[in-house]
Amino acid sequence: MTPSLRSGGQILVDALSTHGVEVAFGVPGESYLDVLDALHDSQIRFIINRQEGGAAFMAEAYGKLSGKPGICFVTRGPGATNASSGVHTAFQDSTPMILFIGQVGSGFADREAFQEIDYRRMFGEMSKWVAQIDSAARLPEYLHRAFQVATSGRPGPVVLALPEDMLRASAVTADAQPYRPVQAAPAASQIAALRAMLAQAKRPLLLLGGATWTPAACADIAAFASANHLPVACSFRSQDLIDNRHPNYIGDAGLAISPKLAARIKAADLILAVGPRLGEMTTSGYSLIAAPQPQQALIHIHCDAEELGSVYQAQLMINSGMPQAAAMLAAMAPVDAGAWRQTAAEGHAELAQHQLQPPVFQDGSAPLDLWQVVQEVMAQAPRDTILTNGAGNFASWAHRFYRYGGFRTQLAPTSGSMGYGVPAAIAAKIVAPERCVIAFSGDGDYLMNSQELATAVQYRAGVVLIVFNNQMFGTIRMHQERDYPGRVSGTQLHNPDFGALARAYGGHGELVSCTAEFAPALQRALAFAQDRQLPALIELRYDGNLITPNLTLEAIRTAAQQKRK
Repeated sequence: MTPSLRSGGQILVDALSTHGVEVAFGVPGESYLDVLDALHDSQIRFIINRQEGGAAFMAEAYGKLSGKPGICFVTRGPGATNASSGVHTAFQDSTPMILFIGQVGSGFADREAFQEIDYRRMFGEMSKWVAQIDSAARLPEYLHRAFQVATSGRPGPVVLALPEDMLRASAVTADAQPYRPVQAAPAASQIAALRAMLAQAKRPLLLLGGATWTPAACADIAAFASANHLPVACSFRSQDLIDNRHPNYIGDAGLAISPKLAARIKAADLILAVGPRLGEMTTSGYSLIAAPQPQQALIHIHCDAEELGSVYQAQLMINSGMPQAAAMLAAMAPVDAGAWRQTAAEGHAELAQHQLQPPVFQDGSAPLDLWQVVQEVMAQAPRDTILTNGAGNFASWAHRFYRYGGFRTQLAPTSGSMGYGVPAAIAAKIVAPERCVIAFSGDGDYLMNSQELATAVQYRAGVVLIVFNNQMFGTIRMHQERDYPGRVSGTQLHNPDFGALARAYGGHGELVSCTAEFAPALQRALAFAQDRQLPALIELRYDGNLITPNLTLEAIRTAAQQKRK
């Protein structure tokens, strides 16, 4: 077909449709009105958010859940700065995402015009590519490259600035073809070398993590683990890469790692790391695996060639996407696992022991048992429930005790960004309305993006929100008591009635302050969310002294005071 004369905004929206975009998130701005006008007649669903931070987190969560770039539109200046937290999360979590920012007109550029920012400088350290599109005729070219960059190799965010006059300008230009992600694959010789190293091992361990996973890839890696009787651990916030009930699963390498799992990683004579970057959180501050030369033999498979060897000098480094590597591993002839055949079962039993009711609740003195809360969620929610969380000590109750059901049942930020759980849950429910979605949030964490409850009501996203209210920034308070015992400063919170606030938005809300109240409250919340297609919130009000499954604030403070004497 002969290309027709179109505005820049129309060319952009047509390009999004070419690349298969079905939903976009954002906050409207006068800097990209022509895009909004073109979206009016498109098949793309534009989700209107209440703050750009929530919009960017929703786009990032969409990218995690779907494997396709999450699309976000924000206006210049404050809109872009608000969205930057979501871009940083997408970068550290290796999530495909494209952020479009309305920009000042080219006639005003470089004068510090109203809300003007140089986005190349602003986002250069937290994105894979940043560009400004100055010609409407080149929009198809730029967008094709954006999708390719965001999804190929190690996925990540791309930022494109859109000058207002460029979007209004008209041009005749042909549309590009749909993008096709590019991933490397292992060579047959590399798989042969891997098999030879595995056959020589006595205490191997398979560590999963990272990006580019698919349901098929997860099934393949589980088959590989089973065939070779390998114990399987997952990296920080990647616990859904294998069903946690799988007999080979032995736990997650992250914050507050099980001491027995940490000992197994240290004692391994071969670590087969498939996907993870092996960053600070997964390696417990680079202590479980020493850098640059690990004490264990290391095989590192990663989708980014530049990541390989950047921190760890592995004996075998393989640049590959996860579907490509997992398929070849599943097809590999199994080795003789006689030396370690029982270790997976032993590790799985240790995990079950680690997930028993922790000491802080065993005497029954606490009115609200948070361990029992997690048990009840697992009992009532379907196995394919998507569980989201932001950052804070509250997340330890999910990470340690919840058994994730498999691929994409966990949405959580590797970057440790607070405020993620609520918008991530809403995005998940919007794009997968048939699935149950539950968000765990701390009180400080929840209020960072609680305004998106209005988005949930507007788009009838029936999520269940569980707010852990201990009236403090708990993680900081814990570190405060450890380093400056008894000197509480800047961590106390005065909170609203969370249930009443949820009802004010149009959802369901109630308060739980003792264990017996939670099961019926969760039943009501799940039913309300499903029947009304509206959000339901349960506020858990509990003793802030119960800061972690293992230690109370009082115990942390006492230990710090004794250490100072």
